[in-house]
Amino acid sequence: MDVILGPLITVIQMALNLYVWLIIIQAVMSWLIAFGVINTRNRFVYLVGDFLYRITEPLLRPIRNFLPDLGGLDLSPVVLLLAIVFIQNVLARIAMRYIGF
Repeated sequence: MDVILGPLITVIQMALNLYVWLIIIQAVMSWLIAFGVINTRNRFVYLVGDFLYRITEPLLRPIRNFLPDLGGLDLSPVVLLLAIVFIQNVLARIAMRYIGF
């Protein structure tokens, strides 16, 4: 079983790490757009922003619906990052127990 479980946990960990970076980049890019540092009329900026929105919004939207309204402060990326860290820790413990990493 550890022949499949080890690589599977590694792939899931890598995918979660990639998603963490996508969330961070999306949050920073949304701040830069809001403060007018970068312009969404640029086609490349628009495409990157649209991609990041489409890839992160399905997990951020339910969190936003659950969190109370804090005005202009959006804490949903922080909550999602904490959830991802929790999942990564659970996977690491599973790997240590069953595989011996």
